[in-house]
Amino acid sequence: MAKIALGSRREATQPDCIKALIVEFITTFLFVFAGVGSAMAADKLVGGPLVGLFFVAVAHALVVAVMISAGHISGGHLNPAVTLGLLFGGHITLVRSILYWIDQLLASSAACLLLNYLTGGLATPVHTLASGVGYLQGVVWEIILTFSLLFTVYATIVDPKKGAIDGLGPTLTGFVVGANILAGGAFSGASMNPARSFGPALVSWDWTDHWVYWVGPLIGGGLAGFIYENFFIIRSHIPIPIVEENY
Repeated sequence: MAKIALGSRREATQPDCIKALIVEFITTFLFVFAGVGSAMAADKLVGGPLVGLFFVAVAHALVVAVMISAGHISGGHLNPAVTLGLLFGGHITLVRSILYWIDQLLASSAACLLLNYLTGGLATPVHTLASGVGYLQGVVWEIILTFSLLFTVYATIVDPKKGAIDGLGPTLTGFVVGANILAGGAFSGASMNPARSFGPALVSWDWTDHWVYWVGPLIGGGLAGFIYENFFIIRSHIPIPIVEENY
């Protein structure tokens, strides 16, 4: 069974960690910039909600696939729930996970602030529950959608026995993000990512239902990482924390 590696405070000053944090900031910034920007463009330009949802789903699928690949130095997590899932699988230390979480939130906030400026003060759309969707329903939506995301990350990127899909992990992960937005976007907003929800909420100062987008994704991500690592990956040794490659 994988054990959570605590790490040490000295990690924050190590060159490889600093380089990883810089790359994680850049890739998360670009992901949120494109993701939130597509939602803002959909609100401004697209005629109907169905077309808008498809527009946003495609944009997220594309940018996730590219940024995971581009972020190979840090692992291209882009998402505190992904980092937590990898922490529970023993692939990153607790200390570095905390640094990543701070990094991701700062990057998301910076991207949304810039979007607010570049669009002349256009509102950044926040994740909120749809009318008729209760808190419990929203949390369950986010648990399932994020579990799906992390299960895909483990199956296509982390698992050493990926077989014929080796190298396709970032693209397939982007596909599942897009599919999940199409499935859950009209109900919970399909965040799957606390950082993606945090930036718009901070800039708009609208925290309606915001806790849902922490509780659901973190439970789903952590659960998927724990289950896949301990029940589906067979190792002859405890995994060494990996952050220099894609997960």
